[in-house]
Amino acid sequence: MAIPSFTLHNSAKDPTTEIWFAEPPGFTALPLDALLPVPESPAADVLRTALAPFLDAAPDDVLRQQFIAQFAKGQQLLGALREVGTVHFSVGLHRDDIDGTDESSGQPLLSFFTLSWRDTAVAPRAVTVARAVTSAQGHTRIEYLELSCGPATLSETVLKPSADSGLSPAPLVQIHAHLPHPDCKRLVVITLSTTVVARREQYREILQQIAETVSFDNPLAQAENEGHLP
Repeated sequence: MAIPSFTLHNSAKDPTTEIWFAEPPGFTALPLDALLPVPESPAADVLRTALAPFLDAAPDDVLRQQFIAQFAKGQQLLGALREVGTVHFSVGLHRDDIDGTDESSGQPLLSFFTLSWRDTAVAPRAVTVARAVTSAQGHTRIEYLELSCGPATLSETVLKPSADSGLSPAPLVQIHAHLPHPDCKRLVVITLSTTVVARREQYREILQQIAETVSFDNPLAQAENEGHLP
């Protein structure tokens, strides 16, 4: 059996890191801090410099303004996520290559992965994960898990945009994993969202695989002490 290989993100060695996890292939993390810089800060200057080639490549002012408007809208959405505790956001793009079904088309499938912190009332961790899925409406297919990082619950919700929202009418399936921190004061919610309802089982498997890699203790510490990591 082949030993899985991992690519370490720089944040894995950040001394302020509080959680470690692994994402499978097909996910691309967006740099939230770089995309949401403080106005008039050095980071804002860096972002403007990075965007300059895209703006210069626009064939006319109309397309240039459209790009700016779409980028600003994306910033607003990311800002809203960060305001509710989201610290990680990834875009998933996978090919629908499941064999043996009429639904398999080979087309790209889009998903979004987020990791967010939530403050909770002080309670045993098993109680916290139970409350997470019973205190809110709409959670279905609830499953209790014992992971290496502690107790967790896996659940699903389905969101349907209203007719006047201007959004696509396709339902949005969200698979959630709730993992309480050992300090018993907060928990992490990892969520995988997609409109590809027909592949909800596969996305649930992906989210559970990610949840199984979560650690609140630095898993690199022992390897570093033994000289296995640079």
